[in-house]
Amino acid sequence: MAEDYDLVILGGGTGGYVAAIRASQLGMKVAIVEKGELGGTCLHRGCIPSKALLRSAEVFRQTKEAEQFGIVTKEPAINFSKVQERKENIIQKLHQGVQGLMKKGKIKVYHGFGRILGPSIFSPMPGTISVEYENGEENTMIVPNNVLIATGSKPKSLPGLEMDGDFVMSSDDALQMESLPKSILIVGGGVIGIEWASMLADFGVAVTVIEYGSRILPTEDDAISIESEKLLKKRGIKFVKNAKTLPETLSIVDGVSVDAEVNGKTESFHAEKMLISVGREANTTNIGLENTDIAVENGVIKTNEFYQTKESHIYAIGDVIGGMQLAHVASHEGITAVEHMANQNPYPIDYNNVPSCIYSSPEVASVGMTEKQAEEKGFDIKTGKFPFQAIGKALVHGESDGFVKIISDKVTEDIIGVHMIGPHVTDMISEAGLAKVLDATPWEIAQSMHPHPTLSEVMGEAALAVEGNQIHG
Repeated sequence: MAEDYDLVILGGGTGGYVAAIRASQLGMKVAIVEKGELGGTCLHRGCIPSKALLRSAEVFRQTKEAEQFGIVTKEPAINFSKVQERKENIIQKLHQGVQGLMKKGKIKVYHGFGRILGPSIFSPMPGTISVEYENGEENTMIVPNNVLIATGSKPKSLPGLEMDGDFVMSSDDALQMESLPKSILIVGGGVIGIEWASMLADFGVAVTVIEYGSRILPTEDDAISIESEKLLKKRGIKFVKNAKTLPETLSIVDGVSVDAEVNGKTESFHAEKMLISVGREANTTNIGLENTDIAVENGVIKTNEFYQTKESHIYAIGDVIGGMQLAHVASHEGITAVEHMANQNPYPIDYNNVPSCIYSSPEVASVGMTEKQAEEKGFDIKTGKFPFQAIGKALVHGESDGFVKIISDKVTEDIIGVHMIGPHVTDMISEAGLAKVLDATPWEIAQSMHPHPTLSEVMGEAALAVEGNQIHG
């Protein structure tokens, strides 16, 4: 006998389980179908485990630098099994929390693989879900009024450069390393590649980043990319840009060797391990899309601003629809989709107001347009930039590299974009995010009193700098 639900969600990651909670709050009978563990990529193979490792790496580096604070220590050493144990403990604690939230919301969780069926005896419309189990147990049929696809994404590979999980790894594989390599080649200088480069360099690994484009962090403001590369180079990370990796040259003998075409010349690279970090691809295969009229373009599901697909009762959110592949974006998309189902008239998400963060050392954070994007859209802009070196708390903290850059519209005075690199900027970007939502001006940020001594003073000074009125610079 098929079970009826108001909403069935395919995927229990950050977007899926947050949507389930909101649907429960709105009085819906909700089920999640998840073949892995609740929390999905972010909790188990992405945001949380990588940041746990980044924190351990940061503590190791800071311990080695303790003498600058007047603290004399013996030479620190890494117990990598303990590092991994701490990571797993954090994951399990958060996983238990998500499970508790499902019980609190009376949300049924089916631990199997969900597939969308076409019209059947259960429903005249496509959307009945068949739950398939690995243990061979008979499939379960569940019939929802609405479906939400939140199946996420997986690491991309380079054609011909297939990952074996040991010598040639994805970020998923790297999270499970039992020991640190002495050296590593990282193919791809985007967000994930740079976070791993920073982390492994802090752990004492010799890191070489091979980037196809002309700069690392290509989605960030030019000034941020340049500063990030400069500061990471100071920590010993090597960058090879304008480099096309040649998969056919891959050799796994005494480590990993590969050639790359760099500015028209072939160069050879060798390391103990290789990490492929060239983006992620949506999980759209084998979930039954062929049984529907749902449109898929360039590998991602097409939706409207409320995340409805061409099947109006089937919605999709998160990495599976492309766009900004961020956990907090998936969560807000899920809430918007559920509220639309419930006729709550939600506001569409303005992606120009979404903060993004990179947890390298130094950290990077941004919201809104880059200077280049603003100019391409025809804005007449003015900018203010202020360094952390002039901020007392940054000097006290021992991390004074980096700056904050604010871009505003000369006509309306509204803030167009805010770009940060430096200590704890991933915690400070929310002020800029709120400023964007409220259409604030630099003058209004400057009028908001930033306590002294704090790192946040850099925001006030950068806002003043838009008009050349910074106090300490």
